[in-house]
Amino acid sequence: MSDGFIVFIRHAENVLLLKRSDEVSDFGNLWDGIYGVGDPNDLDHVLTRVVDATAIPAESLTFVRMGEPRGIEFGNRLNDVTPILMVSNSNVVEPKSLYNEAIWVDPGFVNVLSPEEVDGESDIEVMQERPSVSQLGEMYGDVAAFLFMLKTTIGQEQKVANEIRARLSGTGSLQDIQDEVFSVIHPRMMRGYIFIEATAKHYVEKLIGRAGGVTTPMRGVAKVLPGEAPFHVVSNYLEPKSATAGIEVGSVVEIRVGHFKGNRARVTAVAEGKEEVTVELFEAAVPIPITMRADNVRVTERVI
Repeated sequence: MSDGFIVFIRHAENVLLLKRSDEVSDFGNLWDGIYGVGDPNDLDHVLTRVVDATAIPAESLTFVRMGEPRGIEFGNRLNDVTPILMVSNSNVVEPKSLYNEAIWVDPGFVNVLSPEEVDGESDIEVMQERPSVSQLGEMYGDVAAFLFMLKTTIGQEQKVANEIRARLSGTGSLQDIQDEVFSVIHPRMMRGYIFIEATAKHYVEKLIGRAGGVTTPMRGVAKVLPGEAPFHVVSNYLEPKSATAGIEVGSVVEIRVGHFKGNRARVTAVAEGKEEVTVELFEAAVPIPITMRADNVRVTERVI
């Protein structure tokens, strides 16, 4: 039977982390989920503990899933701690009980400090390891997932993504990790990289044949990049961009298709709803408005 539990709260794309007071005997001044003692299967008890530690109303919380307990060292004793995932429709938190600070972070910053938490702007400073309770990231991965970036040969991204999906759908040596890898993401506009959503990095390395020794190393894949990728890195590529984005009245454009291909023109109107632009050719003896799809032009000079 588990000795206790640690609850991770998700709100939208972010996860709640709480910092233990430096007066706490175990893991003082370290980042944590919401730790509680008792039976993790008693959800009323778990909810009460979350409310006591965060002041998030119980009616705002929804249970999602529970992982297997992990052995966590508390001084000279070993406790079995069960990770639990809940979602909240509120992001208002008042840290109490063991905790004196709270922060909502992208899951990519569970194990490292986010740029907002460090002084300075260099990559070395940003990639500081988060001071946290033992196995915090592993326990979060037991009930949720991280994004990992694979560096691939440029032009081979879709082929690699297809091969990964094929390996996950097979019945061979990779069956045991099929429940640990959730998705393969290939943003069309991002060259040389794909994203894998998985519970831990070592499952991704096993999938591509870089660990475990059970499958052939995958061609076209260089490595899994260190750390976890923040969600906003991939979401910027997944959100559809309007064809008129970045085009303004007065912009100079080059026409890319049709009879006027290669001609330069000035934009006189932008219809965002129809994703169309109206232009006038520079070389025309008599300026005639021409309306065309916005993705048929390329901006060469922007309005200053």
